[in-house]
Amino acid sequence: MKRFMAMLNRHKTKDPPPGQVLELAGQLCQHFQSPSPALEKLVGAITACRHTAYFLTNIHVVRACVLVHVQRGEHEAARRLLEGCQAEEKEELVQLWYEIHYQQVMEKQHTDFLTPLQKFRCRKRNPPPVSLCPEGLKNRNHPDEVRQELHRFAAEVTTNPNKEQREELAQDMNLQPAQVYNWFANYRRRQKS
Repeated sequence: MKRFMAMLNRHKTKDPPPGQVLELAGQLCQHFQSPSPALEKLVGAITACRHTAYFLTNIHVVRACVLVHVQRGEHEAARRLLEGCQAEEKEELVQLWYEIHYQQVMEKQHTDFLTPLQKFRCRKRNPPPVSLCPEGLKNRNHPDEVRQELHRFAAEVTTNPNKEQREELAQDMNLQPAQVYNWFANYRRRQKS
């Protein structure tokens, strides 16, 4: 930690500082996995320096900064930090985005955990910004044409197709047989309720 602080002070005017400073910051942040005074001091030094954006290209530094902000109850600051960071691990950044919102909901409801349904609702209400998901969120629903064809098959043929029928439908609609199987299982469940 002392070595990092000395290197940070020595290279505070260089733009950008040497890569070894970023590497050391990432190693230190990875070492401090849980909130501690040392991690808070490290994050404070990183966020106070003029090269904060440079440090926010390292996923370990980003995770540590988010952890400290959330621990302090600074959820908005944690979200802004994620929106502006340039780390390449987008999936992990999206997961951090959701973790911030989960923590906020848990604090609001005075609970220690969320059910899968609560987490699902939280994700739906708080989608990640475009800066974290430039290609957009993955849509898990099948296209309208595929759904219409599956509905037609269920109405006209059967709601419980055999293996050959499922494989044929999967091939016709460019799906996996397991996807067709699951769609019909969910369809039958919806019809019962």
